[in-house]
Amino acid sequence: MPNPTACLLVIGNEVLSGRTQDANIKFLATRLGEIGIPLREVRVIPDVPETIIATVNEVRAKFDHVFTTGGIGPTHDDITSECVAAAFGVPWEKHPEAWARLDRHYKPGEFNAPRQRMATMPRGATLIDNAISIAPGFTIGNVHVMAGVPRIMQSMFDSLATRLAGGDPVISRAVHALRVAEGTIADGLTAIQARYPDLDLGSYPYYRDSGNGVAIVAKGTSTADAEAAIAAVTELMTALGYAPIQGDPSA
Repeated sequence: MPNPTACLLVIGNEVLSGRTQDANIKFLATRLGEIGIPLREVRVIPDVPETIIATVNEVRAKFDHVFTTGGIGPTHDDITSECVAAAFGVPWEKHPEAWARLDRHYKPGEFNAPRQRMATMPRGATLIDNAISIAPGFTIGNVHVMAGVPRIMQSMFDSLATRLAGGDPVISRAVHALRVAEGTIADGLTAIQARYPDLDLGSYPYYRDSGNGVAIVAKGTSTADAEAAIAAVTELMTALGYAPIQGDPSA
């Protein structure tokens, strides 16, 4: 059976404006790959209800899992939760367990209306625990809604990962060489990719004070194929007069 696939929606005007740099994509791509759910698409969308609702409905029909980050706090622009409810066509209402957790957490009188928004979710949602700041994320259908703050998102994902059904882990193998011009190896890489169609064979130039070069990375679920492909790339580089170095210089 093919591995399940995933899409990430990064939700927030602050990311699109450049004020906030997203730090969640790499973490999620890596962790999802480890449990065999390759991340196939990432979209950054604004805090606009129509956009969130339409995008959630589009991608939940296309991918096995949809992960969202951002927009589940207590302020007026935190609208992800209510938009996901609208996308599923269910009420956005008080979640009894989330409400109880936050009510216990805050001092008397501090669990005010803005904070109550963090305990209001689509009907039928299952909570995603948050060991950092109490307020949980949630899952409804194949959509997993998490915080945008990296440390909190990571805590939520650690809780969620235990109940995600994945597939074969995505592994990678790499080789790089200095002073490689991509144009000199392009035809050879095309031929190697054709021999291993189930792999993603990527070419990544790098520019450093210590010297410029190109890294070739093979990713897939077959260790044997990834190692064979990188061995073929190593032979190609050697034949063209380069000195290949095993591993990814950016890792």
